Amino acid sequence: MNFQQLRSVREAVRCGFNLTEVAAMLYTSQPGVSRQIRELEDELGITIFARAGKRLTGLTEPGRVLVPIVERLLQEAENLRVAGREFVDRAEGTLSIAATHSQARYALPHAVRDFRQHYPQVTLNLHQGSPKQVAEMLLGGEADIGIATEALAGYPQLVTLPCYRWTHSIVVPHDHPLLHGGPPSLERLAAFPIITYDRGYTGRSHIDDAFARAGLRPDVVITAMDADVIKTYVELGMGVGIVASIAVDPERDRPLQAIDARHLFEINVTRLAVRRGSLLRGYAFAFIEHFAPSLTRAVVEDALALAIGAEATTEAVTSA
Repeated sequence: MNFQQLRSVREAVRCGFNLTEVAAMLYTSQPGVSRQIRELEDELGITIFARAGKRLTGLTEPGRVLVPIVERLLQEAENLRVAGREFVDRAEGTLSIAATHSQARYALPHAVRDFRQHYPQVTLNLHQGSPKQVAEMLLGGEADIGIATEALAGYPQLVTLPCYRWTHSIVVPHDHPLLHGGPPSLERLAAFPIITYDRGYTGRSHIDDAFARAGLRPDVVITAMDADVIKTYVELGMGVGIVASIAVDPERDRPLQAIDARHLFEINVTRLAVRRGSLLRGYAFAFIEHFAPSLTRAVVEDALALAIGAEATTEAVTSA
């Protein structure tokens, strides 16, 4: 048994059993991947994958049991490398952060600046995507830390912690009718074309839920992933914007005026996530605390340990 065999099995599952993609991921040939998988199956005496000719079509029952073990073995191998680097180069290395566009643009900059001042020898890789893409980058090992909305909590393979709460704001030109007559209601807001986030981004579900509960169907004319894009089209007079409050900067957004919308939409929670069972470098804990001061190293380590304990208990009950 060797790590290349284990990686071949893991990537076969991640690539939807497409061996051509697996070969590209592992920088080898398709026959080489097939051979690695066959050799592992022969050594273990089981069939991991169901097949139709030479094609993999899914996991067998033993395969469904084996794959989580393969994932853990490869995770622990990476943890060994991380532990070694931690003792050799405590303040040097690479840290990969995956975040949504709003978090990367508005919430992360100060944390990145402060972190770089303390760890100038650490290279930061910033990746952007939807909450689902952030989760996938964490699960695929492309990112060490993920930052997004509540959606991250829906992945049992991740350990998530709340960072901060935030609300939405309505943004309009300075002469807009919504600026008069007191705090706007959902009914008044729905009378105008709406420009807001794509589904799955930046609390969009709370916006949709609020209108649905009120029995309203707003005219959402433009959606985007980025608040700056939304504000641009509001400036052009194409509709009323609904954005995260942290995305409103009075200095930069002078043509617009913000209206607090916390009375209309539910409060949102930004969460930070790491992969369950992962070992973080010391500077990763430092970055987390720069971003969310309440998430000290002790708090994060306790959450990781609790997740490992819960997983062990679940496995014990399942096998009993």
